[in-house]
Amino acid sequence: MHPIAESRQCLARRELFGRTSTGVGMAALASLLGAESARGAGTSLDSGQGGTGIPGLPHLAPRAKRVIYLFQNGAPTHVDLFDWKPRLRELHGQPLPAGYADGKRFSTMTGQADGKLMLAPVEPFRQRGESGAWVSDFLPWTAGIADRLCFVHSMHTEAVNHAPAIQFLLSGSQLPGRPTMGAWLTYGLGSETESLPGFVVMTSITKNTSCGQIFYDFYWGSGFLSSRFQGVKFRAAGDPVLYISNPPGISRQMRREWLDDIARVNELSQQQYGDPEIASRIAQYEMAFRMQSSVPELTDLSGETKETLEMYGPGVTEPGTFAHNCLLARRLVERGTRFVQLMHAGWDQHNSLTTELYNQCRDTDQPSAALVRDLEQRGLLDETLVIWGGEFGRTPFIQGDINNRPRWGRDHHPYAFTVWLAGGGIREGMSWGASDDLGINVADRGVHVHDLQATILHQLGIDHERLTWRFQGRQFRLTDIFGEVVQGILK
Repeated sequence: MHPIAESRQCLARRELFGRTSTGVGMAALASLLGAESARGAGTSLDSGQGGTGIPGLPHLAPRAKRVIYLFQNGAPTHVDLFDWKPRLRELHGQPLPAGYADGKRFSTMTGQADGKLMLAPVEPFRQRGESGAWVSDFLPWTAGIADRLCFVHSMHTEAVNHAPAIQFLLSGSQLPGRPTMGAWLTYGLGSETESLPGFVVMTSITKNTSCGQIFYDFYWGSGFLSSRFQGVKFRAAGDPVLYISNPPGISRQMRREWLDDIARVNELSQQQYGDPEIASRIAQYEMAFRMQSSVPELTDLSGETKETLEMYGPGVTEPGTFAHNCLLARRLVERGTRFVQLMHAGWDQHNSLTTELYNQCRDTDQPSAALVRDLEQRGLLDETLVIWGGEFGRTPFIQGDINNRPRWGRDHHPYAFTVWLAGGGIREGMSWGASDDLGINVADRGVHVHDLQATILHQLGIDHERLTWRFQGRQFRLTDIFGEVVQGILK
């Protein structure tokens, strides 16, 4: 075929595909180009990508409408905080007994666990509340709400290093590139708000810590889903969200006209190519415009009572602290945000159990408990699922010199760890599962990462086996091909 004729045929074919793939999307797109009051009001630019979620969801009656995930980067030590093991005190300084770690993979810092010395809990444990849950003196505020919590002591995972383990817990895969939990939920259920993102992320770190973890963007990524479902990161300095402020000399009206012009250009590209990311780009521009009004109101704490601010503790008015982020999390779910992911770094105590662990607990304990109390007082806890935990636990044996107490530490431990849940239809005042007498292996009613993911989706009315996306020739889901709902912790 002549090259010019071939080129014309290719263009005609492209035009045909573009037109046939965007009929519904263009109708929705037109609403974005209308009056400002109607922009983005639950529109769907393509199947399942609007404010209302995908057809057929929820699959079952939801117990929760939203999630706040208090993710503790670096892996809190379960045997020093929540998992009381008296035998660790009996064996302090003695070698790990035979049979507990046979054939198990640990980090390269541990290597072989044989011969490692057992390390007693740094602080005493006490039974708390009517439930009698064991909670360390490290966490007095969490101890005070023990009867509102469900402790899962039998968590286990497959990854032994931080980034793969965090990604595994949040996306179901140790490798980047898969949608994270917040992206799956906003894709499936949409958002309850038009003025704020459905998925928001905030990060914090204990000051002067020597064991902070890197916050990779893929921890809140959308993977192969549309980019409009990725988490929107709120920052501690400058504009809470990048690029929502107008440049110097640009008025809000000028920005509105500018966005309309860009949208018309993008509409032409959408008609020609049918790329769903073009529709996502338009939706993101519009959300940024709406956030110019909603974000300043959200971050203005002047309307909060003195009692509320004091409940969250010192630092609550300082942007970037965990306390500040916890309060913003409550304000976000009040306004309809579906998934709020708080990530706090500094838990990687390889050699700082007797120093930095105190600081870590000081920064996170009171705000975590305050968030649960605050949600309960406002009638939001029943419909909000709060999760607290890290990517794995820490070894019951020591990393370091047993005779050098200021440098005591614990290595990564994927075989047993603890998370707690509150609200959202979860049973309260209970402990589920157990590790063995040394806190090394799961001994009863194990909960795998995929089981936790399945349970979270279930509480929001989603059958984890049915929320899927076809990519590279197969159906993907958050729980991969695994996962069972932990029915025993549900009301």
